[in-house]
Amino acid sequence: MYGRDPWGGPLEINTADSATDDDRSRNLQDLDRAALSRPLDETQQSWLLGPGEQKKKKYVDLGCIIVSRKIFVWTVGTLLVSGFLAGLITLIVKTVPRHHHPHPPPDNYTLALHKALMFFNAQRSGKLPKHNNVSWRGNSCTQDGDDSSLFKDLSGGYYDAGDAIKFNFPASFAMTMLSWSVIEYSAKYEAAGELNHVKDIIKWGSDYFLKTFNHTADSIGTIAMQVGVGDTSGGNTSPNDHYCWMRPEDIDYVRPVITCSSCSDLAAEMAAALASASIVFKDNKAYSQKLVHGARTLFKFARDQRGRYSGGNSEASIFYNSTSYWDEFVWGGAWLYYATGNSSYLQLSTTPGIAKHAGAFWGGPDYGVLSWDNKLAGAQVLLSRLRLFLSPGYPYEEILRTFHNQTSIVMCSYLPFFTKFNRTRGGLIQLNHGRPQPLQYVVNAAFLATLYSDYLEAADTPGWYCGPNFYSTDVLRDFAKTQIDYILGKNPRKMSYIVGFGNHYPKHVHHRGASIPKNKIKYNCKGGWKWRDTKKPNPNTVVGAMVAGPDKHDGFHDVRTNYNYTEPTLAGNAGLVAALVALSGEKTSGIDKNTIFSAVPPMFPTPPPPPAPWKP
Repeated sequence: MYGRDPWGGPLEINTADSATDDDRSRNLQDLDRAALSRPLDETQQSWLLGPGEQKKKKYVDLGCIIVSRKIFVWTVGTLLVSGFLAGLITLIVKTVPRHHHPHPPPDNYTLALHKALMFFNAQRSGKLPKHNNVSWRGNSCTQDGDDSSLFKDLSGGYYDAGDAIKFNFPASFAMTMLSWSVIEYSAKYEAAGELNHVKDIIKWGSDYFLKTFNHTADSIGTIAMQVGVGDTSGGNTSPNDHYCWMRPEDIDYVRPVITCSSCSDLAAEMAAALASASIVFKDNKAYSQKLVHGARTLFKFARDQRGRYSGGNSEASIFYNSTSYWDEFVWGGAWLYYATGNSSYLQLSTTPGIAKHAGAFWGGPDYGVLSWDNKLAGAQVLLSRLRLFLSPGYPYEEILRTFHNQTSIVMCSYLPFFTKFNRTRGGLIQLNHGRPQPLQYVVNAAFLATLYSDYLEAADTPGWYCGPNFYSTDVLRDFAKTQIDYILGKNPRKMSYIVGFGNHYPKHVHHRGASIPKNKIKYNCKGGWKWRDTKKPNPNTVVGAMVAGPDKHDGFHDVRTNYNYTEPTLAGNAGLVAALVALSGEKTSGIDKNTIFSAVPPMFPTPPPPPAPWKP
């Protein structure tokens, strides 16, 4: 595949499938890739040799020894006495009652994690699995895509927020964040008993994305980017997902399918979602390869047919306007490199021109803020990981060092010692500068801070510098804890912003399914307005939903009609889950250092070119 880099030259992506290379590289998953990147001394080399390859040790043949009868009798007696004493000691040890120390109760982060994952069950569209475990939800919108000439079956996936629209852009970011958290912290998910649950959530999303384009093709021209509409501007009163207030199970109006043929940001983000999911499901070889192939196809489409997905679409520009696609090129390219080991993707992600257009070389008020719109901060952390553990060297070192340095600066900006971002009196960092719906940005920052702290710990690095001052990794973890603790209820209102966690949480969540009772009565488009406008609490609890959050004065209005306070989103909850699992359990468990490198072949840095000859 050929694209154009920002300087106008051709940039080749080698997307040829190579099952042999994939199999060979995935078999390296159990080796410590960080260790392989350094020379091994003689002792370390011997560890890697098989039994037949190790040097045979020389043994001295002592021959036969003649022992006298007295010594023999004394030896036998001694052995009998020793055996009797050993048996007696064993009997005493077995009969003494043991004190079993019970496991400590789960911490708040683990308890909140259980609930936060349940939100995704409540957001499922289509025919629900039997184990969905949300009593007030049922099958819904199973006819999505039936009226489309290109996509016949678009059932499934997730509803975005308190409505029933399916937006691929924020949904794919949410799945990427969940996959990233599983790749890094699968042991913590396992300890919490949630690993299978979160993988099931990711697969539900990935299966839906595969329906929204021709995933078996090598090249495509169209993606289904959205199902359902919500534009009510200009007095539009036709039934749609915002004008109507209905349970998803009762929707009977037409839900249009919106497609795009020039949407680089969306396609590259979807590629990131499928590529990261392929690492999560690497043990399911057939499914993982299907995801990788789909990711490659999407990324080629993103590079070939340039444009912002919201550029010519009013729906997207109203609800999820994308400001650029360059950050998705860096982000998607990085994930495809980890998923395939194909260095062409790493070359693209580290192209200075692309990084420049993504905003990597200058600041700005939103620099360092990871969100569904801007993935630059996440991409820089993701690629700093490569430098910390594999040290690929030339020709990547210069740009990776830049990303690493900028990640350090971003981490500094999160700390209370610096003034890049204000804080409320209660201590909530204002990453969106006092604008509404702050929590989705806070949880992403808490995840990045904890993850980067764990990266440094795994690299035996005790901290990092902010100017002349050195800060330990504990400072980053403390920042993350204070922010998540605020969300869990340690704030001036003593309010938990996660529904169902604690005793005091929002009861009037902006959510159609939760606000209308499941009483065998079908409320039509306007018939549900009375449930929207009532001051009574929601009859159904949407467990685990993180609402939009308080204002810049720590104020919060638990009002259903004010979505700026009470509406949850997929993207917000994905960041919450990632932050919670990173903080849960014992700090010493850390990250899984090697799984993300499963498909990456051993790196032998190319030496830099010799300097040009000196001319007088």
